[in-house]
Amino acid sequence: MIDEEEYTFGVSGKLIKNVLVMYDRQTGTLWSQLIGEAIEGELEGTKLEFMPSIQTTWSAWKKQYPDTVALRKGYFGASDPYDSYYLSNRAGVLGESTRDTRLPRKGFVIGVELNNEAVAFPASVLKKEPVVNYEIGGEAILIVFDTETGAGAAFKREINDQTLSFSQIDGTTITDIETKTVWDGLSGEAIEGSLIGQRLTPIKSTSSF
Repeated sequence: MIDEEEYTFGVSGKLIKNVLVMYDRQTGTLWSQLIGEAIEGELEGTKLEFMPSIQTTWSAWKKQYPDTVALRKGYFGASDPYDSYYLSNRAGVLGESTRDTRLPRKGFVIGVELNNEAVAFPASVLKKEPVVNYEIGGEAILIVFDTETGAGAAFKREINDQTLSFSQIDGTTITDIETKTVWDGLSGEAIEGSLIGQRLTPIKSTSSF
């Protein structure tokens, strides 16, 4: 919805920063998938509302939401035709405009943006430390990483005017030091303890190279 009007989107076939560019069928405006903003056309400069999502495996998703159904389209072969690209160290169709040697070219990260500040949390680090208490944009945040599926989630650590500090119990099950409540680290829901039923506020994040 943009200004109370529903828009529908399609794939333009274009790329910006090696990432998909969408277009809306109502005005033909081009939109960057990565930043959720109109970059060319009638609605240029308009931003879409952020909706929390998670990138994970189908089996992990079905385990948590067993009634889910999905539309299967496209490739039906035994392997992904894009594997050779994703598993290689090539820069991509457009090459690279900025080089940074702190991580491998296709180093996987969980990117977080809050209050106009951005931080990339490398999966190589998160595999060793899957629960991270951090501060960005003047706010306390939490990163939870699933080492089995590569899924990552980001939340604000403040609830009921109290800033919580978290540690791992097992997998993506976590607890906060202050109230000893047990949480589902990927959904942000308190599942046991004094805060049961409450949810942490998700913040804007993305899984990316």
